[in-house]
Amino acid sequence: MTATTSTDRPSLLAPDRAASAIASARRAAVADRYAANSFAVEWRSLSELGSIADEWRELAARALEPNIFYEPAFALEAAAVFGRDAGAVLVWSGTSPRKLLGLFPARIEPRRYGVKLPVLAGWTHSYAPLGTPLVEREAAEPVIAAWLAHLADNPQLPGLLLLPYLPADGAFAATLGVILRRAQMPAADFNRRHRAQLVPGNDRLLYVEHTLGQHKHKELRRSVRRLGDVGAILFTTATAPAPVAAAVRDFFKLESRGWKGEAGTAAALHDDIRRFITAAVAGLAAEGKVTINRILIDGRAIAVTITLRSAGTAWFWKIVYDEDYARYSPGVVLTFAVTEDLVEDRTIVRTDSCATPNHPMIGHIWRERLALCDRLIAVRPQAAFSLARRLELMRGLAVAGAKSLRERFHR
Repeated sequence: MTATTSTDRPSLLAPDRAASAIASARRAAVADRYAANSFAVEWRSLSELGSIADEWRELAARALEPNIFYEPAFALEAAAVFGRDAGAVLVWSGTSPRKLLGLFPARIEPRRYGVKLPVLAGWTHSYAPLGTPLVEREAAEPVIAAWLAHLADNPQLPGLLLLPYLPADGAFAATLGVILRRAQMPAADFNRRHRAQLVPGNDRLLYVEHTLGQHKHKELRRSVRRLGDVGAILFTTATAPAPVAAAVRDFFKLESRGWKGEAGTAAALHDDIRRFITAAVAGLAAEGKVTINRILIDGRAIAVTITLRSAGTAWFWKIVYDEDYARYSPGVVLTFAVTEDLVEDRTIVRTDSCATPNHPMIGHIWRERLALCDRLIAVRPQAAFSLARRLELMRGLAVAGAKSLRERFHR
């Protein structure tokens, strides 16, 4: 087949060439501004980062990919509970005044596989299921390269790097992949899974209708009517700090009265976790990054959701409902109400469900999926990458087997 070039469509080709030229010029300008040797890179404890909260917050606003769990309002509070042994590699510009261009939270795990094989693992925990570092979008490649070079040259840090909960197809992963191939650093992905996300795109007007279908619409209307028969029903939305604080207290009450309370895992039963959630949500609310939705019956909350947001992304972080009202499906009803709000908000491009893969509720409501993986990287040639890869594979199989067994016994 012979390729031909058409000359009767200049209006389509010219803009493409112009856009490409502009992009190339922009990359060249960024490369000149942030030369590879112009960075200052350091490792610091998370507990010490309060002093750079302003620079950190500015970086989050410019990040290649947003991650609310790595923003200072959330991460500094979480560090007191889940990150006492965690730190972060900070990448600063060499300019004056200096500018924070990269923040890579992690912890050193001396014995991840039960053997003495240290690994530097990206910092995640049960309340932060996302491990995308914060990187200056205008200088992503040189910043990521400077981070990896620092890990390779610092003998006090492990030669093996593991990035858990990394979006497999995101902008950060793509840029990282380019640098790894260029530097010939071995890498492998493990534990690939998908969780529900909401990405309405241009289908916002009909997204909920298409998702529900006529039958589900009838069921939801019936549930709302039945709730109305129980008492005066009210849907509320809190975004300002004071209403958010009151709604968080309702969340704690409902969670403590449910199965998590019986199991002893409810947040309110643990003073440190309760303080962390209260302070983190308050800090984000002061920045306009929290929305708490509730269903009230006769003034008492029976369902609560907490949604966090940053840039064009939202995270459907927490949901709880009164199990005494389970037959009315208040959690499902409130989830659809939140979905409608998110679809109508054109400033939100996508919403991460933060749910487990194949979640029985949200997985049937939100059609799109977020691909995640755990990426293992050897930042030094002498690192035991082949051994770590085998052990990580075995660890993943063991965890999957334990989950399957637990689910079988639960059923």
